[in-house]
Formats: sequence, C-alpha cells, structure tokens
Amino acid sequence: MTFQPDQHELQQVIQLLRHAHSMDREVQRTVQVQLVQLNEHQQFCCYLVFILSEMKGQIDSTSRSLAGLLLKNNIRAKWNKYPQDVKFFVRTTCLKSIGDAEPLIRATVGIIVTTIVMEENMCDWPDLLDTLATVLMQPDELMQEGALGALQKVFEDSADRYECEFLRPIMPKLLIFYEHHNAKMRALAMNSVNCILMVNNDPIDFAIDEFLTALFARHNDNDEEVQKQLCRSLTLLLDTHIEKMMPHLPNVIEYIIKKTQDHNESIALEACEFWLSIAENNEICRTMVLPHLDKLIPVLLGSMRYSETDPALKANEEDSSVPDREEDIKPRFHKSKQHGLGGIMDSDDEDEDDDDDDGGGDWNIRRCAAASLDVLASIFGKDLLDKLFPLLKDTLMNDNWLVKESGILALGAIAEGCMDGVVPHLGELIPFMLAMMFDKKPLVRSITCWTLSRYSSHIVSDENFRQNFFKDVLANLLRCSLDSNKKVQEAACSAFATLEEEAGEQLIPFLGEILEQLVKAFQCYQAKNLLILYDAIGTLANSVGEALSHPHYVQELVQFDSIIYNSNFADAHATTNGKMGASKHEDKELFPLLECISAIVSAMGQSFIPYIQPVFTRCCNLIEKCVQQNQQHLMSPETVEAPETDFIIVALDLLSGLAESLPDHMPPLVTNSKLIELMLFCSMDVTTDVRQSCFALLGDLTKACPERVLIQSSNFIFFLAQNLDPTKISVCNNAIWALGELSLKMGPAMKQFVGPITEPLIAVINTQQNMQRTLLENTAITIGRLGQFCGEELAPHISRFIRPCCYSLRNIKDNTEKESAFIGLCNMINMNPVGVLNDFIFWCDAIASWTTPTENLRALFAGVSILQSFKLQVGDYNWNAFIAQLPPPLRERLTAFMRFKFFFFLSPAAIIAIFINIIIIYFFFVWCVKIWRFLLFKLPR
Repeated sequence: MTFQPDQHELQQVIQLLRHAHSMDREVQRTVQVQLVQLNEHQQFCCYLVFILSEMKGQIDSTSRSLAGLLLKNNIRAKWNKYPQDVKFFVRTTCLKSIGDAEPLIRATVGIIVTTIVMEENMCDWPDLLDTLATVLMQPDELMQEGALGALQKVFEDSADRYECEFLRPIMPKLLIFYEHHNAKMRALAMNSVNCILMVNNDPIDFAIDEFLTALFARHNDNDEEVQKQLCRSLTLLLDTHIEKMMPHLPNVIEYIIKKTQDHNESIALEACEFWLSIAENNEICRTMVLPHLDKLIPVLLGSMRYSETDPALKANEEDSSVPDREEDIKPRFHKSKQHGLGGIMDSDDEDEDDDDDDGGGDWNIRRCAAASLDVLASIFGKDLLDKLFPLLKDTLMNDNWLVKESGILALGAIAEGCMDGVVPHLGELIPFMLAMMFDKKPLVRSITCWTLSRYSSHIVSDENFRQNFFKDVLANLLRCSLDSNKKVQEAACSAFATLEEEAGEQLIPFLGEILEQLVKAFQCYQAKNLLILYDAIGTLANSVGEALSHPHYVQELVQFDSIIYNSNFADAHATTNGKMGASKHEDKELFPLLECISAIVSAMGQSFIPYIQPVFTRCCNLIEKCVQQNQQHLMSPETVEAPETDFIIVALDLLSGLAESLPDHMPPLVTNSKLIELMLFCSMDVTTDVRQSCFALLGDLTKACPERVLIQSSNFIFFLAQNLDPTKISVCNNAIWALGELSLKMGPAMKQFVGPITEPLIAVINTQQNMQRTLLENTAITIGRLGQFCGEELAPHISRFIRPCCYSLRNIKDNTEKESAFIGLCNMINMNPVGVLNDFIFWCDAIASWTTPTENLRALFAGVSILQSFKLQVGDYNWNAFIAQLPPPLRERLTAFMRFKFFFFLSPAAIIAIFINIIIIYFFFVWCVKIWRFLLFKLPR
C-alpha cells in the first residue's frame, strides 16, 4: 500500500496532537471528542504512523511519541477491522523508526510492535523476529538498541505464543550482546532471554553451555540492571536446567547470598526469589544450601526489616476513622456450593492458606525473605532453628522497634517448619507476644497478632498451653480487633478467625464476650476490614454451630445494626442504617456478607426463622436484577455490561442454605416469589459456577417444596441433562445430585425423562480414572433411585453399571441415601438377574457393607431375599460357583447369612425382644417344674 496523506488532514491531526498537551480542560474535552470521531476512520492509523516515522525533524518528538501511543490504543480497539493493506503499511512504517535518535520514539515503536503481536496470530507477521534479528546485526547501535527493546517487549508479552523454531535462531544473536560494552544493551538482551525462559526452556537447550558461559561472565558486572537480570536467570535455571547448574551451585549460592543483601532492593528481591525456587527441590536444597546456612540465616533475618522507603512506615498510626479508598480493597471471589455426601474439592479449588500472609502489602524483599525463611524452616527444621534462635533472641530484645518487629515476623515464619523446636520456648515467648500486643507501634502490634495465629493450633491442642494462655490470647486478639489502627484491626481479626478454626467448640464458654467485641468492631470498621469481620463471624458460626442459636446470643447478633434483620432488607435500594439494606447490589461488601449470613443460618437453625423472609426476598431481588442485566447485555453487549456472576452465585448459595436449614418454611416463600422462573434462567447461564449453585438449590428445594419445583420439572430435567459432563466435575456433581432428588419426588412420572439421561449417567459412573469420589457416589445413588421407578428402562443396562455402582456404594456409611439406592438396585436385579452374573461378587460385597440395614432393606435382603431369589434363578451349580470365587471373609459371611438369614437380618430391637421372651419362657418353665415337684412330693397322696 502506498499512502499519501492529504496535507490538510495531516495538519489537522498534527494540530490535534499539539492541543493534546494543553492544560485547558475545555481544549482537552474537544481533543477527546475529535479523537473518538477520528478513530472511526481506518486511515487515521495511517496518519498516526506516518507522523511517528516519516516526520522526523518536522515536528517535536513528544508529539510524534503521542501519535505512536494513540496508534497503540487504536490498534487495540480496531486492529481486527483493518484491511490487510492498512495493517501492512502500519507494520512496515513503524519499523522505520526503530533506530530513531530519540529514546522515547524507539520505546514507542517497541510498544506498537508488541501490541500488534498481541492482537493477531503469529502467522500474520511471520518475518518479525527475522527482521529484528537482522537489525541486531547492523553496526548502528541505535538500531541495535531499538531492536533489542522491541524484542524484549514482544517476549515479555508473547513469548508463550511463539513456537520453538521461531525462537531458536535468535538466541545466539541475543547471547552476543551479553558482552556488549553498553550496559543497557546487555540488560535488554538478558531480559529478553529471561522472558523466554519463563515460559519455554526449549529454545536455549541447544546452546545451554554457551548461555551459562555468557551468564557467569556477568558475575562481576557493575550495572545494577544487569545484576538484577543475572539473579533472575539463575533462579529460572533452577527450574529448567538444574542438572547443568549443579557443578556451579556452591559459587552461585555464595553470589546470591551476597546479592540478597544488596543495597538496591530490586536486586535483593530478585536474588531472594532464588531461595523460594531452590526450596522446591527438597533434596538438592538440603544438600547444597546446608553448608551455607550460617551465612544465609542472618542475611534473611536482616532482610525482613521494613525498609526506610516502605509506605507502611509513613502511614497514619491512628487511622481507624479514615475511610478506605476503593483501590485498597482487594477483589473477593465466591466459591460455588457443591452438594453431595461430603462435598467435592477439585485439585485446583483447594482453599488457599493465608498463614503466610504477614499483613498485606506489595511483594517486597521483606515479605520474600520471610517466605524464604518459612520454606527453608520446613526443609531444615532443627538445623535452621539452632542457627536462628541465638540471633532471634537478640533481635526480639533489641531496643530498635524495627529490629524487634522483624524478629517477631521471623518467629511467625518458622512456626510451621520448626514447631517442635519452638514449643519448649513458647512458655516464655507467648507472654512476650501478649505484651507486644500493647506496644506503642502499630506495626509491632499487627505482626504480633499474625505470629500468634501461627501458633494457635498448639495453644489450642496442648492442655497446658490451653489452660495457661488460651483465654489471654483470645482476649488480646479481641482487644486488638478494636485497635485505633486499621492494620492492627485487620491482623487481629484475621488471627482471631484462624484461632476460631482451631478452637471450634472450645469458644462456646466465651461466646458472650466474643459477640460483644464483634458488635463493636462492626460499628467502627471501614470497608476493607468489614470484609474480614464478616469472614470471622461466619467462621465463628461454623466453629460453634448450634450453640449460636441460644436466645442470648441471637440477641447479640441482632445488634449487628440489622445486618440481615430489618424491615427494609427486602428492598435493595431502601434507605436504612442496616448494612444489608444499605448495600447496593454492586457493593464489594455483599459477597462476604452473604457468605457470613449463610454460616449464621446453618448455625442458628430454627432461631433464624424470624429473619428468613427478608433474607429470602433480598436474594431473589439480587438474582432477578442480575438476570435482567444479563438479558440486556446479550441484546446490547457493547452498551450494557455483563452482570457480576458472583452476585448470583452467592445469592443462590444462601437460598440453598435456607432450604437446608429451614425446609418447612420455604414453600410459602417460593410460592409467592419468582424464584423458580429465575432458576430456569440460571440453569442455562454460560457460567458453570452459576449453574452449579443453581442445581444445588434445585435439589434442596425439591426436598423442601417439591410441589412448586415439579411444575417446571420437564424444563429443569432438560437443563440437568445438558450438564452431565464429568470433565466439569462440580456442576456435573450437583446436576446428578439434583436428578436423584427429583426422581424420588416424581416417582413413576420420571419414566418419560429417563431415556436421555441413562447413557450420560452410565458414562459418568464408568469414568473412574481421576474422578472425584463424591461424584461417583452421587451418580450411584441417582442410578439406584431411578431404578425404583424406572426399573424396566434401566434393568436391561444393569451389566454396564452394577460393578461401579456397588464399588461406590460400599464406601458410603449407612444412611437414607444409600438405602434409596439399594432399593432401586434390588428392583433392577429382580428384573434382570442375569445382568449381574459377571459382577455378583461386587453385589455381595456391597450388601455386606451394611452395618445396620433398615427394616425395609431387611425385608429385601432376608425372607424372600434378593440372594435367595438369585440362587433360585441361576441354579445351585452356578450359585456354588459364585460362592467359591468369593474371598474367604465374604464367603463365610454370605454363607452364614444364607444359613441363618432370619436372625442375621433381624433388627437389634427384635433380637433383644426374642431373647427376653426366651428368658421369660425359660424361667416360667423352671417355675412350673418347681411347682409340679412341690405338688408331687409335698401334698398328701
């Protein structure tokens, strides 16, 4: 494409760029309007890249750079809509300025190049890396620097998108610049290679020896950015080429120890990351780092002090009344409810442990050093403690509060790895920490709360410590939760939540005091700490359970300024002092608040009845608003934002908790609401977590108010059938569980729907590899329940699912769900006993898993038993063959059962009654004999 700008239009764009520097608000507003209009024209980007690259010396570099940044924004918004000739012109023209004399222009070109790469496929600009590599080999140093800068940005943003064959040819050219006389060039080259190593180590494999040689040659480099990149390279190589690093590790470790205490914090932080990386390989770490512990431990301890520039040192010490800024509040995500016999925890959904959080803040050398000490303590244990403890004693007694604070942090960091070694000293350390909770420095008080929480498990579990310290630790944490400093409040409230989890029901004697303090905290906390308070209240409810339903404690909870208990709660926009009534739907506070209420509902049980209606109504309103917004978004995605799905999820989960805890009170609420209709929309939501929570609620409502749910049963079953995909474990689990509940309530009416779900259920129950146990158990139960009413439809397939069903059911403790499954399986086996021939041993094993079968099951197993029926149908020969293949313990139990089936399956009460009657008859007989003898020998003849 040949682009010839219209001079009049070109001058207009140049004038616009100049006006963009104006401080006048009206001018700025006019510029913004014009930019919006110009961005709609495809050739606007051509004018911008022309100004950037073709007007050198004609306009100032600031305006040229601004043209480049506007071009970058235009590319991000419109690149896919550009015709190919325009794209080609932009690509080729911007590269003309890669060696511009102005550093700002060279940097802008690099930004444009990486933006284009991110917006398109690699095949759309296949020669980019070759072009930049060619520029690298030119003698012009500015060209080289521009190319290196562009490569570094591209690899930082998109190295994971390049195949190895694209990256390998450029590696030797980058290594050449490790020896460049210009430190900036060395640093850019090293940074580029590191960006590749972070995502792909294959491109360096063929030149690993040359790479190590070039890398180690930089160990005496004076440039700070080079030192930083060298430390990063050494850390990355631990993950990718540890075998090549082994001969050099002693020297590398010495170098990293030195750099961990560098005066430049960015270098020190990069070096400190090395310890976290090497600790991932326990054996290598123990072997290679142990000889250096004497040097390393003091360095890590010294690095754990607050630096002079740390923002925490400049914070207001008494800031509890200062409102939080929006950016101070971390985003909070809700985890969808999972239903079944024990819940499911996906491998990637495990709760993240907050124990390593020393109180918030950005990742820095202090936090990295503490994390390094933590992981090294877990590896070295006593070896580390022996070297640390003498230093720690001096640190804790130091008059400088910054040094003392770092010692308390170190004491918390080693808690997990060195607990056994620290325990003998806790008798002195805990009183010390209790005293530090009164220190005049807020940072000392806050870190002490965190450190105490790290030892809470031992304080609770050890009888001596529980008697001597538990009450004081609890009281001090509650006192600090009302501190005048927000950071102390946060640390104390978080530590209290940890203590709650460890103490459980041991908190019950202190509930009055706890609730009183939490009520006060609720009245004075700012937004960020309120989130932590809600978590603490929810954890308290989970820990003490039904004890919270005591009338006195209910009254304490009501004092939470009507968090949930007020007449205006049902109206999302009502004016009220209550937190729940005052919260807007979009309030970040709402997630943890509703989670907190869910825990309270479960703990309070019947005591929550007076408040169920406003909670129910608010949740329905919340779901309805999100559903409406989602529909509007689907119709106008460019003008209406998609709703925050967590609002729907948390509301669905709270309603599910209400249905579980107070099922008798749900029917009128559901009848007088739009909940069922709203759930139909949620059942087809694109977000799996929304469907997961919806199906959990569906199952709970099916048990609580089946008549309301069954009106829409055909629609719900259709949506449930669409979610029987075992690769999405949690939503599949809830869908299958809900199907099982529906089948019990629908009975024979389920026959018309069983066809489409039979094959998916059989597929799930047979997907044993890497499958969650709870999903398989729920599937077995649902298949069994369907067998009660749809036996004719399922019995012909019994050979395909009887073995995995029996295998899953045998591991479930005796309960009504297991019973309902066995009733259905018995029904299907009676219809098709031949289908169980090859798996009869598993059926016998499943029967033997019952400890105390109910009367209903006894009637099935005994008398006209399923086993007796099976024996009659298959014949004595086959029966004896089956018995012979059973393991001896199972064979003996089954043989005994067949011989003594009457007593074996009588209920304990029936057996006791029989034996009492036998004893009575026996003594009655003895008495009659004695009377007869008396009459025979004593009376006159």
